Amino acid sequence: MTRIRLGLALAAASALTLSACGGGDSDPLASGGGDGDTIVIGSQDYYSNEIIAEIYAQALEADKIKVDRQFRIGQREVYLADIKDGSIDLFPEYTGPLLIALDSKASATKPDEVYAALEDVLPKGERLLEQSPATDQDSYVVTKEYADKWGLKTIEDLAKVTDPIVFGANSEAESRPNGPKGLKKTYGVDVKFTPIEDSGGPLTVKALKDGDIQVGLIYTADPSIKKNDLVTLEDTKGLFLASAVVPVASDDVSEDAEKVIDEVSAALTSEDLIALNARSVDEKLPAKTIAEDWLKEKDLD
Repeated sequence: MTRIRLGLALAAASALTLSACGGGDSDPLASGGGDGDTIVIGSQDYYSNEIIAEIYAQALEADKIKVDRQFRIGQREVYLADIKDGSIDLFPEYTGPLLIALDSKASATKPDEVYAALEDVLPKGERLLEQSPATDQDSYVVTKEYADKWGLKTIEDLAKVTDPIVFGANSEAESRPNGPKGLKKTYGVDVKFTPIEDSGGPLTVKALKDGDIQVGLIYTADPSIKKNDLVTLEDTKGLFLASAVVPVASDDVSEDAEKVIDEVSAALTSEDLIALNARSVDEKLPAKTIAEDWLKEKDLD
C-alpha cells in the first residue's frame, strides 16, 4: 500500500514519532496539514468511516473552510504506523479501539471513562473533540440458527458449545485484545481462528451462513446484521470497550472548525450510522451523496 502522509500523531511513544507543525494564527490549521489554510481529513479504509469523514469535509466546506480529502488510508495498524510520515489534521475515530491501540493495558470500559483515558494518552499537539452519541464497535455475531441450537444470547454462552468453534475476522484480529486470546482470557472460551479480509463484510456473512465459521466479528452499525437475521452476542464482561465516534484533531485546527465538527458529532446517532451504511451497501451510493443528503436532513449544510 502506498504510504500516505499523515499527521494525527496518535501512537505510543515506543512505536511512533510525533510530528508537529506550526501555522499562523489566522489559519484554520497548521501549515503541516495542508497549504496553510486547508484542513486535511483522513479516513480508514472502511466505507462507514469514509462516510463520516466526508460529512466532516462537507460541513467544513459549507462554513467556507478548505479541506483536502485523504480517505481510505487503511486499517488502524496501517495508518497509525504511517502517521510519523506526514500530517493529517482531522480524523474520525472510535474511542475504545483507539484507546487500546495507544494503551494496551487500559482498563476503562464505560463511555466517559474511555474518553477520559483516551485524552490522557494522546500525544501533545493532538486533542479529542466532542464524542458523538453514535457508536460503532466490534461485536461477536452468529447466525440465528446457531444461536437457537446452542441457546446463545451472550458471549459467555459460547462456553456451552461442545462442537469446535471457528472464529473469522481480519487477520489483525488474531492478535488484538478482543480476538481469540481475549475471548479465552475474559470468557474462558477456546476458538480456532481463520482470517477473512473484508472487515466483517459480505465474505464474513457468507462464511457464517455457510457454516465455515461459527462466530464472526462485525461492526454493530453494519446493516447486514439485521438484513441477514444475525444475532449479536451480548458482551457481559467488557471484552469490547465502549466505542463512540470521536474526531481527533490537531491543536492547530481552529475554534471555528471545531465548532462545526462538534455540531456534526452531536447530531450523529447510532441509528443514523446504520442508515448511512445501508445506503452505501444496499443503494451503492458514494460517500459524497450520502453525506450531502444527511447534512441536508440535519440542517447542517
